[in-house]
Amino acid sequence: MSGEPQRGPRWLTGAGTAVRRTGLPGLRAAARRPVLAVPALRRAQEPPSGLGGTEAHPDAHLDDGLAVLRVLRSESADGRQGYRLHGWCGELSVTCASGPTRLTAPAVRLAALRQEEGEYPSEVLRGIRLWSDNQRELAHWLQRIRARHGEDLRLVVWDDTGFDLPWELFWLPEDTALKTPGGPLGALTVLARWTTVRDLGPGLPPDTGDCRGRVLGYLHQDMAEDSDVFAPYTHRLHRRMTPFLRELEATADPTGLVYLGCHGTYGDTVPHLTLGDRTWAELNGEAMTVLRRDRSLVCLNACDSGRFVDNRAQGEEALRGFAELFLRKGAGGCIVTSGKVGDGEAREMVRRLMGEVADHPRRPVPQTLRAFRGRALAEFGPLTGVPRVRDDDGRVDSAGQKRVLRLLYAFMFHYYGHPRTTLRLTRADGRDARGGEGW
Repeated sequence: MSGEPQRGPRWLTGAGTAVRRTGLPGLRAAARRPVLAVPALRRAQEPPSGLGGTEAHPDAHLDDGLAVLRVLRSESADGRQGYRLHGWCGELSVTCASGPTRLTAPAVRLAALRQEEGEYPSEVLRGIRLWSDNQRELAHWLQRIRARHGEDLRLVVWDDTGFDLPWELFWLPEDTALKTPGGPLGALTVLARWTTVRDLGPGLPPDTGDCRGRVLGYLHQDMAEDSDVFAPYTHRLHRRMTPFLRELEATADPTGLVYLGCHGTYGDTVPHLTLGDRTWAELNGEAMTVLRRDRSLVCLNACDSGRFVDNRAQGEEALRGFAELFLRKGAGGCIVTSGKVGDGEAREMVRRLMGEVADHPRRPVPQTLRAFRGRALAEFGPLTGVPRVRDDDGRVDSAGQKRVLRLLYAFMFHYYGHPRTTLRLTRADGRDARGGEGW
C-alpha cells in the first residue's frame, strides 16, 4: 500500500483521455546468514556472481519433477539492457540468448498499474501476451516439461534481472501434440521465484519444510482488518513498528508467520524504499533473530514490496529489495507484491490469499498460490474476451478495465523460496493446525 494519497488512473473516474507510461524506481544494503544445505534443489558449487554474472550450471542435479529457469541480465553492444535465459529439468533444457525480443519490457510490469497515469489493465494484459508470444523456444520447453511431469512439476524461476518480468502471467499456448492446455503459467504450474541472496551464496533455495508456530505481525491502522484472518490462530499483532521489531529479535515463542500489513514506497535508490515507517537501510540494520531461528514465512502486504533495484548507486553490483532482505535474515520463504495494492479490493485479496495459505497447512505455499490464481482466472472467464479500452463511442470501458485489474491483482502476489515450503500455524486453542488435504 502506497504511503501517498491514492489517486486512481483516469479510466477509474470514467475519463477517456489517453494515458502515458510512468517511470519506474528502486533500493538496498547487507547482513550475515550461514549457508544452508539444499536437499531437494542441489547444484554444483560456483563462484558467487553479481548482476548478470555466471550462468547457473546446467548439469546441476535436481530432484525429479523440479525445474529451474535462470534469468540473467545482458547488455548489447549499443548499450540496450535485456536478458538471457537458461532452463533445465533433467535432460530437457533450453537456452535463449539476449536479443531484440528480450529487452527490459517496462510496459508489461504489473507495477505499471494503479498509478495516476498508469497503463490500462487490458493493455498491460495484451502486452504480456505479446511478450510471451516472442519467447517461443521458452514456451516449447515449458510445455515439454509440463507434459513429462504433469501435476508433479515444480518450477523455480531464478530471476536476477530486477526487470519485474511477470512470469506468473507468461502465456503458454495450447499444445495439442503434447496434450498440454494453454493459459498463464502461474495458474497452470506450481511456480516459486528465487533471487541471488547476498551472504547466502549463489545456490538455489534451501528446503525449509514446515514454517511452524504462531503469527507475529505489524499492522498499520489502515490495515487493521487484516487481523481477522488470524483470529483462529495464536497471534501477536502490533500497531507500532518498534515493539514489533523488538519482539522479532527476542521472543521465545515459535513463530511460523511474520506478517506486515502497511504502507510501502519505491524509488530509484535505496533511501526511497520503505516499509511502514522504516527505510530499507533501517530494517537492514535489525537482526530479526526469530527469522533465522524458526525459518518463519514472511508476508509483506505492502505496495511494491516484491520489486528490486540495481544498487550501483551505493557502490555495489547487486539487486536489493525487501524479499532479498528478509530471505537473507533467515526467512523460510517470502510472499510479496509486485505492484500497488492500495485499494480495498486488492487488500481484501491479500487477506483471502493468506487465509487460504493458513487453512491448508499440508499444501505447499506456491501450490496454494496457483489455486488462488486459477480461481481468479475462472471467475474472469476466457481470456479471448479481454475488454477493449473504449467502446464504439470512444468512452473508456471502466467496468471492463476493473474486471481485468481484479485478474491482474491475483497474479501480483509472488512467492520466493523453496517450492515445497508449508505453513503450519498454531491454533488459538493450542492445537497444531493439521488441515485436511495433501498435495
